[in-house]
Amino acid sequence: MSENNNRGNSKQEKVSPFEMSGKILLILAIISVTLGCGGPGVLELAGTLERRTLEVSAPISEIIVDIPVKVGDHVDKGTVIVQLDSEVVAAELRAHQAARSAANALLKEATGEFNRQEKLRKARIATTQAYDAAKRKKDEAFSLVAEREARIAQAKKRLEDLTIRSRAPGVVDQLPYESGERVPAGGVVAVVIADDNPWVRVWLPARAVARVSIGQEAKVKVEGLNTWFKGKVEHVSREAEFTPHYALTERESAHLVYETRVRLSNPKRDLPPGIPARVRISLKKK
Repeated sequence: MSENNNRGNSKQEKVSPFEMSGKILLILAIISVTLGCGGPGVLELAGTLERRTLEVSAPISEIIVDIPVKVGDHVDKGTVIVQLDSEVVAAELRAHQAARSAANALLKEATGEFNRQEKLRKARIATTQAYDAAKRKKDEAFSLVAEREARIAQAKKRLEDLTIRSRAPGVVDQLPYESGERVPAGGVVAVVIADDNPWVRVWLPARAVARVSIGQEAKVKVEGLNTWFKGKVEHVSREAEFTPHYALTERESAHLVYETRVRLSNPKRDLPPGIPARVRISLKKK
């Protein structure tokens, strides 16, 4: 598979890139909405279904040796998604382990000499200079062993990181690379759509924002299904924005709206991100 725009450094987590399409739906389907279009005191809004997406990145630049999953596979938290070549890091680990063995041998020898000098000092036979030199060598050997241990721990962590796992349960949405390709450090090797309940992003008219509160119940209907799912208002932006320039009329383009998220409580089916959806919210009485 050739490299594409999905590769390269990016954030670890982001939402699906459907905000613009959601706003288009808002303009085309919602600007005609009045406070009673879904019934008395009910506001109906259009938006786009979204899900949390996780970008899984390579910790270092290395060659991919195995991809045990396919696009569309469901994975659990901790499932191996991509295996990077571990030969170089494994060799470094072995070298650090050998260096630790040598440092332990020095520590053993230095400790023995220090113990001998300590006994001689108690017997008032050893000189202060000899005792101090033995103690200094023992301390240096101890520090060297600690340094080797730290390098081993770092190498083990690097080796573990070469086995790239999913951070949450979900569905594999993208695998930009193939086995045998080299991925750059920080390159996205997989995108997973998390199993979290999806939400719908809509834009709440300024005239109604005071009558909608966080946690308020709502109903959601996605395109192609006749079912109205239960949902709750999860977020209402504190900052208003103007309806985008592609509004149908100049009058509507001057309207202020607030970005709002409505989380589905129990969708009971695998709903893909990006599909149009409608939200009904019962407005609180004035």
